[in-house]
Amino acid sequence: MRLLFFCLLCLASTAIAANPPFNTKAALGEKLFSDVNLSKNRTQSCATCHNPEHGFVDNRSTAVGKAVSLGDDGKSLGDRNAPTATYAKFSPDFHQNKAGNYIGGQFLDGREDDLAGQAGGPPLNPVEMGMPDKAALVARLQENQDYVSAFKQLFGASVFDTPETAYAAMAESLGEFEKTELFAPFDSKYDRYLKGEVELTDQESLGESLFFSQQFTNCNRCHQVKAFPGSEGETFSNYEYHNLGVPTNHAVRAANGKAKDFVDQGLLAHPDISDPTAAGKFKVPTLRNVAVTAPYMHNGVFADLRTVVLFYDKFNNAQRTLNPETSKPWDVPEVDSHLALDEEEFQAPALKDAEVDALVAFMRTLTDQRYEALLSRP
Repeated sequence: MRLLFFCLLCLASTAIAANPPFNTKAALGEKLFSDVNLSKNRTQSCATCHNPEHGFVDNRSTAVGKAVSLGDDGKSLGDRNAPTATYAKFSPDFHQNKAGNYIGGQFLDGREDDLAGQAGGPPLNPVEMGMPDKAALVARLQENQDYVSAFKQLFGASVFDTPETAYAAMAESLGEFEKTELFAPFDSKYDRYLKGEVELTDQESLGESLFFSQQFTNCNRCHQVKAFPGSEGETFSNYEYHNLGVPTNHAVRAANGKAKDFVDQGLLAHPDISDPTAAGKFKVPTLRNVAVTAPYMHNGVFADLRTVVLFYDKFNNAQRTLNPETSKPWDVPEVDSHLALDEEEFQAPALKDAEVDALVAFMRTLTDQRYEALLSRP
């Protein structure tokens, strides 16, 4: 009987070793995504700045509101707003198309080709998760025996032979998690409307017509990839780069210690880009979940979605002289050159207030079903 019991224990141990808690890279990535032990002070994870309950953005308030994120050290502030991680998997690898336009990549300046590359950035960023190097992070991974077992089974027994291979495996796992349906369910009111399951209100319907009309707006010039019919699965971004004349977020700059003359060069900050016309250009974001992922623009300078529409409209509408959030004239662009909205192809008729409201109403329909409850919150 003792021998039988011992054999059963051996079989059980073998089964556990052969089936670690995370039996897919995506499952491992899901655990890593929420692990605060991967930051220097063990206070911050990927989910801190990309909260799954808040559209995968940072919903924490800081001294500058929610414009930028607070680092693991409890004092460092970034300079760019953390974009939503939803639908990020659809951004193509960074490349230049036949027309010479740069497209795709990850981060707002496309400096990483894919999700794995993006995932490898924050842990080593001193104003984010703050780990000193890859070896230090890999040592944290090896504190968790479930991780060790899973990494070896999923990536091979030699995965921990060098910090580089283990770190790359971690980044790949996080990328695989971000490719799951959790990040891209395509179940918003708009998606259900396309399937005939719900109807849009009159205001939402007007907003849809305006959004997709190049006669009255140019929204779809940057925020549409798929042609009608067959537009199911639209991500509402062509992943190109434009300088929209976004003003400096002075509150952020005053708080994060950047030099007074610092300018965020956007696409020009990409290590492989030297073309001066790339200055101030940022990747067109998805509009999926845009209504619940405030604040807006690359630096979080606008708090309200309606303000963003008014900001665009001011290029074509002489009546839009004041920023409604400050009651002062619109601030000057941070990079005042090669402005997309000064180009003829982006010009459009001035919008009436009711049309602005309709566009906002339509964009609210792009909210994933799990986040629709957030639409009622201030």
